This record gives sequence, C-alpha cells and structure tokens, in this order.
Amino acid sequence: MSQPTNSGIITDQNGERVIPESKRADGSTRKAIKVRPGYRPPEDVEVYKNRTAEGFRQRGKGPVPGAEGLKEDKSDQQSSAAANKNAKRREARKKAKEAGETDDKDQKTAAVATPAPKPEEVDPEAEKEKKARNLKKKLRQAKELKDKKDGGESLLPEQIAKVIKINELIRELDALGFDSEGEPKTAKASFEAKEDST
Repeated sequence: MSQPTNSGIITDQNGERVIPESKRADGSTRKAIKVRPGYRPPEDVEVYKNRTAEGFRQRGKGPVPGAEGLKEDKSDQQSSAAANKNAKRREARKKAKEAGETDDKDQKTAAVATPAPKPEEVDPEAEKEKKARNLKKKLRQAKELKDKKDGGESLLPEQIAKVIKINELIRELDALGFDSEGEPKTAKASFEAKEDST
C-alpha cells in the first residue's frame, strides 16, 4: 500500500485506487470506496503558482545577486585546445613579467593570431559631401532659429547656441569647398576667393 494522498486515496497491491474503510463517530464502519482511474479530487490538484508572484514572495530569501559569479569553478571552465593555449600564453607572460623580460615572440604571435579588421576604404569625396550635407542641415536649422528670434520669439539656451554658431558653420562649409548655401563652389569661384584673400 502507498501513502495516502491529501484526499485519503491509497493505491493497493493490485494497483487499484481506493479510499480505505474508516469508522464513523457513532462507531459504525464506512466501506472502502473504489476511485475511477484518472480521477483527481480537488484536494490532490496542485495549486497554480504564478511565477511572477512567487518570485515576488521569495525576493528577500535568496542569496545576494551576483555572489555566485565571484566563485571560480575550475571544473566548469572549457578545456578546449584554444583555452589551453591561451592559458599557457598567460602563464608565460606572467613568468616573463616576473623575470623583468618581455617575450616579443609571444606578443608577435598574439598579434598575428588576432589580425585587426581592415577598415573599409572610404571615398574622400563622398565623405566630404556627407559632412557638407550635415553642415548644410545644421546651418539651415540655425538660420530658421535666427528668423524666429528676429520675429520676436524666445529661444532656449541650446537654440541660442546654434544661432551663434552660424558663422562657424559657414567657415567649415567654405573649408570643404562649399558656399554658404551648401552648394559646391566652382573652380573659378574658389580661385577668385583665393585671389581676394591675398
């Protein structure tokens, strides 16, 4: 016979589930009751536990968060070939450091093992145009803010700072070879500007 469940159902040697006979308060005997296969009385059904609510109830009872990360388990670490190789390199570096020597060969090997990613080739002309578009946009916004200010509207301190930078933006555009409207200068116009400055 098995242990009785919350509802008192036990399983006998034949595998049948029954509520065993019992005595009433007046002394008479209650017969054993067979339980249909698959039936689960409400007392035996587990109470549904919402994970969020359960976590909220348990919030102060667990260990300190992050404390487990401080423990180092050597058995959990990967023992792959690369991990072993890196461990040997670290040990070699430590020994070299203690001896006061630097192992150039090890450093060269590490540099060769992890080559730096090649930067994508950037077209200087495209980069120049991109910067000019950005400056043109800032200049247009600054001029709009200046018009608002001239119209009598009050501006925020950040907006006033943008208005102050108008001349600086024009100078940057000029240095990139664009006029104050953000249009590319022609070779003739830039030549005339150089003659005027001399």
